[in-house]
Parts: sequence; C-alpha cells; structure tokens
Amino acid sequence: MKRARATSLLNDMLDRLEEGGWPLDLVDEILVFGSYARGALEPADVDVIVEHRTDERLTSEFVHALSYGQDPSRSMKRALKGTSRGLQIHFRERKTLEAEGFELTLLWRRGEPVSAARIRLAAITPDPTAGRAPRDHMIEAFNGIDRWVPRPVRIDLAGLVEGKAATIRQLQLPDAQPRQRAALDVLTRWSDTSPLRRAAAAVLHHLETLDRPLDSVYLHGEPVTGSRYDATTWQTGVGFGWRRYRSIARHLHEGTDWFEVVRPTRTQPLHTLHITVQDRSALPHW
Repeated sequence: MKRARATSLLNDMLDRLEEGGWPLDLVDEILVFGSYARGALEPADVDVIVEHRTDERLTSEFVHALSYGQDPSRSMKRALKGTSRGLQIHFRERKTLEAEGFELTLLWRRGEPVSAARIRLAAITPDPTAGRAPRDHMIEAFNGIDRWVPRPVRIDLAGLVEGKAATIRQLQLPDAQPRQRAALDVLTRWSDTSPLRRAAAAVLHHLETLDRPLDSVYLHGEPVTGSRYDATTWQTGVGFGWRRYRSIARHLHEGTDWFEVVRPTRTQPLHTLHITVQDRSALPHW
C-alpha cells in the first residue's frame, strides 16, 4: 500500500471519530505502530491500537457474537473504518505491546479535539530508509498471508506449533464443486455469489478428495449433516475469515483437525490453514 493511501485511511478514521455516535463515544485512545509509524513509504497495512470502554449494548453484542461464532468487535471495527481495508485494528492491546517493547505513537486521547490527532498524524513523516516492520509471532504457514491473520490469532496459533500441540500448514484450494448430495445441499446456506459459498465448495471438494465422511464435518457453525444439538463428535472443523476463531481450540480438544479459509473472496486465491492436532494434552483453552 502506498503511504498516501495509508494516511488517507487514517484521516477517514478520524473523520468518523469526529462525527461521534455509538460506539465511538466509548473510545479512549488511538495509537499507531509498526511500519507506517516508522515512516515506511509502502507499509503492508496500518497497525492501529484502539483502547475503549464498554457499555451494556457493546457487552451484549460481544456475548451474542461469541455465541454465534462471529467477530465480537464487528460494531467497533465498522464504526472506525467502514468497509475499508488496510487498517489492522488491535483492541485493548496497548499494555501487551508496550511490554513486548513496541514503540507506540499516540494519535488521539479522550478529551482532546480530533484536530490534535491530525496534527500528530501529519508529524509522522515519511522515511525512505524505513522498510516494513517484521511480523512478530510468525511461523512458516503464515508466509505470504500474515496480513490476513490478526496478531492475536498469530500469537495463539504460533503457540500451538511451538508447544507441539498441533501442526499448521498452508494450502491454496482450487475452485471446485463437491459431488455428494449432502455437500451440495449445505451450500444453499449461501447465495450463488457469496464468497463463503465459494470457500465452502472448495473445502468440501477438498475433503471429498481426502475421503473424509461428511457426517464428521462441522462447517462454519453448522454440521454438514444432522443437527448441532446431536451428541456427535465432529472430527473436522471448517471456518472462514476467523469468524469462528474461538471455536478452534474447543474443537481440537475433541476433533482431529480444522481448515480455516483466511480470506474468503469472490475471485482471489483461497488461502487456507490446515491445523492438525498432535498432542491434545498440550492444547490450551482460549
């Protein structure tokens, strides 16, 4: 991403903050770090820390999202950046990042006019010698796709590998349609043009090539056959875009593996991480 584009995304975020409204009125601080903050001319993305409070409404949405395997920060993310891509938002991670030695740059603090943030943003000057900041908590499976693996996810998954609880390898699934009736039926959960349908079709076809029984597959919150309320242990879990990320560790305590399509789109490559249990006793509880 060109630096001018990155700066524009940050200014757009400040515009939204200035407009206010819920849930932006809960934001306490906004900071930036990483390659953009160091002056890189072409940062991969812009790392932003958002410290915020909660209220009853946000807590309720958070609990509901976790219950249904959705992104619990969806409302706050949408309020801050709309549908724009390029901002990597880290919620409530200031203390963790400071403890790890990251240099953080304050943009805005509650009680200040947003104009103060714009002045600080303008003061972050380009530096032609500053390259992209190296990613932390990296494993081989993240190569080339780390921008689509949020930092908290990288920390947890790298921990699985380092603790020898699981192995993780990267796949790129081809566009393909499954053949079995149960698989074709489950695809009707999504419209023909949905990126999730495309991802589901590719994963189900891949599982067919591995001769995996579809009655042992839990696909993005629902079993391919049967009911989620059945007393069944599904061996293979499938998720899309980290929306059911918190289900991964729970699934691996009983199942055998998990396929995560990290960035479902209509046309771009279907990069997928295949996570396989190695030592169930070493698995954490996220």
